[in-house]
Parts: sequence; structure tokens; C-alpha cells
Amino acid sequence: MIGNLCFTIFVFFVLIFTIIAATYEPDDLLFHPSTQITNFLTSTSNATFRSDITVAKTGEDFAAPNQTVVGSFINITDVDTSSFENAADVAVQLTDCDVGPDTPIQCSDPEVFHLLMKSAIEHFKDIHFYKFGKAVPGSNDSSCDMAWRFRPKEGKTASFYKDYRRFVISRSGNCTLSVVGIGEYHSGVNARKRKKNQKPGFEKKPDSGTIQVVGETVNDTLPVVESEKAFRHGKYLLYTNGGDRCKNMNQYLWSLLCALGEAQYLNRTLVMDLSICLSSMYTSSHLDEEGKDFRFYFDFEHLKESASVLDEGQFWSDWTKWQKKDGLNLYLVEDFKVTPMKLAVVKDTLIMRKFGAVEPDNYWYRVCEGETESVVQRPWHLIWKSKRLMDIVSGIASRLNWDYDAVHVLRGEKAKNKELWPHLDTDTQPEAIISSLRDKIEEGRNLYIATDEPDTSFFNPLKDKYTTHFLDDYKDLWDEQSDWYRETMKLNNGVAVEFDGYMRISVDTEVFYRGKKQIETFNDLTSDCKDGVNT
Repeated sequence: MIGNLCFTIFVFFVLIFTIIAATYEPDDLLFHPSTQITNFLTSTSNATFRSDITVAKTGEDFAAPNQTVVGSFINITDVDTSSFENAADVAVQLTDCDVGPDTPIQCSDPEVFHLLMKSAIEHFKDIHFYKFGKAVPGSNDSSCDMAWRFRPKEGKTASFYKDYRRFVISRSGNCTLSVVGIGEYHSGVNARKRKKNQKPGFEKKPDSGTIQVVGETVNDTLPVVESEKAFRHGKYLLYTNGGDRCKNMNQYLWSLLCALGEAQYLNRTLVMDLSICLSSMYTSSHLDEEGKDFRFYFDFEHLKESASVLDEGQFWSDWTKWQKKDGLNLYLVEDFKVTPMKLAVVKDTLIMRKFGAVEPDNYWYRVCEGETESVVQRPWHLIWKSKRLMDIVSGIASRLNWDYDAVHVLRGEKAKNKELWPHLDTDTQPEAIISSLRDKIEEGRNLYIATDEPDTSFFNPLKDKYTTHFLDDYKDLWDEQSDWYRETMKLNNGVAVEFDGYMRISVDTEVFYRGKKQIETFNDLTSDCKDGVNT
């Protein structure tokens, strides 16, 4: 009888446990504050990096979209239309009609400004306008340029965008003005606000905000120490050598953020090597390539304004000049197991962490493992994607009027590996994609296809149902005539910069994220697991 009673109690507890396990739903971290998402992402000591992970998430990806809404956007009803004679035709009758049809347009006239605002709001129906700049003369007497800050109506990313367009204005015989043409993305170059030449400063500036603004002029000059006194009183942290070099970009960022986190914990300036080795997985030569500038890929302007950082080349130049004279000391650490907590008492000017040659014990991110991970937090908010790359993303989305759907089609080596992904090749054939999209995307829609398939003619059958668009359709945004080409070449000491594989994947992915509907490869097109069978 005692045995039966014990067995009954055992069965009862098993039943209760089974019910709890079947009905329990853990909290979804995606609905938590960004700080909890950061804790989740940094909570694994033995972090691993897979070579097939190609695009790294950065700080702006973890900012909630509603953080960008600062005040209300501008509606058509907010524009002063009291002097408009024909609102339907977006026209305005100037008060002073003592002019002829060929008289130059006065872009500074408030009524012309209201005309351009109303015309822009009516023309671009899929974006919210938050701020308009003043109208300035365009290329001739009948055109005006004007800039504005906006967000797409269905935007899922925490960013503002800036555009500036050229408006062609016509005046009729009775002095009625009307907009007869609006230029392409960034056509109103005279309205682009240029930042004044500022002397680079070492002192940390106030944070300009937690929201990236795409389309502004970029000021990512290198910070410098302006005086010997400032350098002598500074405290610095430097990571050198190690096995992270030439690894994929996710590992590079994971390790860099560990260094930034330790520098903030120790209240020191991080000395950065801005020269990146780009992994062969992103290069056209299929070889690791040295000499890539950090600023090609990430927003250094935001980093230097939000944290205390210094270029390594500039630092060693100043160190050589003043080290002996001022008695500056270096504290060398050659074991990643020496925690930041132990280094908090070090008073030397420079703490240098030197990493050896044995992988994985020479990875920078090892510093932030173990007991350190509960003390040093990776400051994700400091790293944003390059504004120059994001400007290309904005250009593509603007040409599609921010009114498009997107599908991600991943094929490449995975589609060839039938052992790990048995159905991927079949499920990403054009006929299968059309079948998958039939109930998800309406026929005739603009469809942006983000893909690693090199031959885009592979997707020609989709043209019968949709208007298809690919990254290479917009090559002019990074060719020799583009702002991106000129600005990156200037950063690269006059040498042209290749629009490399990481840039392509990054832009392709970001355009995909801005589609109104987003169809993923592994969530929507195929039932195969993202990392292969049984994962």
C-alpha cells in the first residue's frame, strides 16, 4: 500500500510538471527594453561566431522605432494655404502681380516656400515629414531647392532621413505659380547643408542624440589631443595583436565592443586602430584584404561624439613626443584573464593589453567572459552603420517611393549542401517563390529581391507577377559620379574604394528591412532550419 501511494504521488507530480511545461510561454525579449535585449545578447560566456553570419547588427537596430518620434509630423493641413488659389493643382497666386511670366522665381518668398511644402507632402504619400529647410535658388531662374527630414510611414527602424530635391516652378500669365516637376533623390544640391570646417577636438562632445539622421553631411575627421597638458592628464587603454584580425565582421564588432566596454568601465580613452582587415568572405579577390578604413562601414562621427576614442597612429605620435619628458608610464597586460576589475586600481597613463598567437585564447572578447560579463556591458549604442552606406539605402528606398515589398532569397553554398539544407534549393526556385508569395504580396507590387544569387536573370519568371528590383539596378549610387565614391576616396588618401561584399550585403539587407512586407528565406520560403538539419 505504501508503494502504491508513493507511485501515485510520483505520477501526480509528473502530470503537473507536464502540464506546466506544455503551457508555459516565456517572455519575448523582443518586447523588452533595449537594455534587456543587450543583456540577452551579451549573456553567453562562450560566444561563438559562424562564418555564414554576414551582417552584424549595430546600435540603431536595438532602438525602439517610437523613440524617433520627436514632436508630431507635418500634415498638409499645417501648411498655410490662405493665399492658394487652386489647392488641387498645388498653385499659388502671388500678391504682387507686377511681373511677367519670365521673371525669376523668388525662392525666399514665404508663399513659394508653402507651395513647395504642400507639393512635397502631396507628392510623397508614403513618408511623414518632420522638418522643412528653407527654399533656396536652384540651377536656374525657374527652380528652387529645398530639404526636409522625414521617416517612412511604415518605418520599422529608429532613424530619420534627409532628402533635398529640385522643384521646377512655372508662372502663368496671371502670376499663378505651380510646381511642374520634382527632381530625383538628392537632386536639390543647393539645399544640402554643409558643415563648417571644424578643428578636430579630443574632448568628448555632448551626445547629439540616440537617433541616426541619414543624409546629413558626415564629419568623421580623426580626433586629436590639442595640447601636451591634455595628453599628460589623460588615461588610455589599448588592445594590440590577437586573432580577431581578418575574421568576419560580427567577431570584429563583438571584440571591439568588449574593448569599448572595458574603456568605459575604467574611465579611459580607447586607442583604436581604424585600419580593418576585411575577411576573404567579403572580398572579390577571395583573399583577406588589409587597409580598410573603419569609417567605410561604421559611423565614426557618432562614436567619437558619444565616447572617448583616439586614433592609434595619432596616439603613438603624441606618446613619442611627450612620454619621456612627462614621465608617462605603460602598464602591460598579456593575460586576458586579468580582469578589468583588477585594472581599476592602475594609475599608469596607458594600459596595453597584448594578445598572443594561440587561438581562441587571443580573441579580444575573451576579456569580457566569466565574471567580467556581469560587470562590463557592451555599449551597443555607440556603434552605428556608416551614414554613407545608409544614404545609399535611403536612395534606393526613395526611388521606390518607400512603397515596396521585399523578399530575401538566400541560396549560395547552402543551397548546394543537400545534407544540411535538403529543401532550400527547391524552395528558392522562381516557381516556388511565386507560390509562396501568392497569398502574401499582391500582384503588380514593387518587389525588392535581396539575394546572394549572382545571376539576377534567375528570377525573371517573377516579372510576370511583380515589378522586380535588385541592388545592382542602383549602381549609380556608388559609381564614380556618386557622393559615396568621392567621399570614400577622400578618406582613402585619393585612392578609389571598392564597393565590397560586406557593403553590398549590408545595403541589400537594410533595403530589405525597409520594405512594407518582408518575406524571409527560412521563415517563409522554406521549412529548412537556418543553421541546417537538427539545429
